[in-house]
Amino acid sequence: MREIKANQITEIVKKLCMDANFYLPEDVIDTIKQAKEKEESQTGKDVFDMILQNIEISESEKLPLCQDTGFAVFFIELGQEVHIIGGNFVDAINDGVRQGYKEGYLRKSIVDDPVIDRINTKDNTPAVIYTDIVPGDKVKITFAPKGGGSENMSTVKMLKAADGIEGVKDFVVDFVKNAGGNPCPPTIVGIGLGGTFDKVAQIAKKALLRPIGSRNPNPKYSEVEKELLERINKTGVGPMGLGGRVTALDVHIETYPCHIATMPVAINIQCHCCRHKEAII
Repeated sequence: MREIKANQITEIVKKLCMDANFYLPEDVIDTIKQAKEKEESQTGKDVFDMILQNIEISESEKLPLCQDTGFAVFFIELGQEVHIIGGNFVDAINDGVRQGYKEGYLRKSIVDDPVIDRINTKDNTPAVIYTDIVPGDKVKITFAPKGGGSENMSTVKMLKAADGIEGVKDFVVDFVKNAGGNPCPPTIVGIGLGGTFDKVAQIAKKALLRPIGSRNPNPKYSEVEKELLERINKTGVGPMGLGGRVTALDVHIETYPCHIATMPVAINIQCHCCRHKEAII
């Protein structure tokens, strides 16, 4: 059994919170540059120029890429041979969020009651933490801050099995088209298929972590990803919803087995500011 101190987790989470909000992953930056070359609308090209300038300023000045520094969402792979000592695992993560958002001057956006009182917790906690127990003696921590604008453009629908893959495609394209400029396109479209009502939403969000340009290992779903990307980019929504050829940078599908009587579909849209960082202890 390997022992890992809780304060070590806190320190790493603190750094992940700041790094993810200051530095976009290289695959996202490269795709945005390529998308600018594909864009035919001059307004769209101007939008890409502003996005790329924003990325440069954020990196050089260590300022948040977006004013919305997001809900702190974590995907954890916890080795079953790991023993956390010196504190509680969940507390350690929330302490890291608390410190990272304070030290990085990141906006705190979480309210303690979702409907009635809506009082800001003032430290961006609690985090949302998904934990998978995996073989081994390591801990992999992936932090993905999720902004409210693109998160609002998310949905879950329980389709009928008879709707089939064509029903899924039409549902996704119509939803992204109707979202228009609200999720700050160009977007990455995360799609979950299968599982249960709750599981499908989780895998749709997890789909956003995949490198842009990567494809589902199942060739059939890989083809669906490519077809959906093409259809979405023909909607004409364009960068920031101002019209153009590039509405989405990519479409990622994740699947999970499901009950014979169900066919859950979830869409979780991520704006072009596709922030995530990971660390392995």
